Amino acid sequence: MTGVRVLLADDQDIVRAGLRLMVDNAPDLTVIGEAATGTQAVRMARRTRADVVLMDIRMPELDGLAATRRICADPDLAGVKVLILTTFEVDEYVFEALRAGASGFLGKGARPEALIDAIRTVARGEALLSPAATRGLIARYLALDEQRPAPTSGVLDGLTEREHEIVALVATGMSNNEIADHLTLSPLTVKTHVNHAMTKLDARDRAQLVVIAYQAGLRGPRSGAHRGSSSAGSS
Repeated sequence: MTGVRVLLADDQDIVRAGLRLMVDNAPDLTVIGEAATGTQAVRMARRTRADVVLMDIRMPELDGLAATRRICADPDLAGVKVLILTTFEVDEYVFEALRAGASGFLGKGARPEALIDAIRTVARGEALLSPAATRGLIARYLALDEQRPAPTSGVLDGLTEREHEIVALVATGMSNNEIADHLTLSPLTVKTHVNHAMTKLDARDRAQLVVIAYQAGLRGPRSGAHRGSSSAGSS
């Protein structure tokens, strides 16, 4: 991939300077703007049509969560991806950020090469939601029993048995390769089922697929699904 245009949104000048240095040193990435508040981030996203917005959650005027929601809800910014930057890989706002449409999140302590890879991943339209991060997100989500909304019934009814099974495994934090090993399928077959499920559930990426699974009350594969069963070829 070449020519990825990046917008930096963080209220700390020194943080933005460090991010700019790392991003601009990558031959295929270019910083095309900086924002110190959420309001500025939304305005500049509309002005520049950046490919990826690196979004800090805690910012003045309009926080990163609200800014992400506005960017992802704007049909004119459908091609703009948001990558959340957070002090902790999983914090209280990450789940809401993913619900708002963010394509993933990354800890501010990540190594420079991880940041560059993350930007490239999100720019390709893929979700940046590592298995470890997903498991941490699940643990926090399930701990908020009194705050969690009631499951949305019927959301997953359109999925095949195999798709339902694979979505449940995605929601546990398993990668496509791990799911393939678990079900004795090829990674390509797993990816195909994940893509079909995303299309049926109107999930823009893997991150939102996990969110939808949570909201639907999905906790694990249906009992009728078995390892390496004959449904492997279903779509």
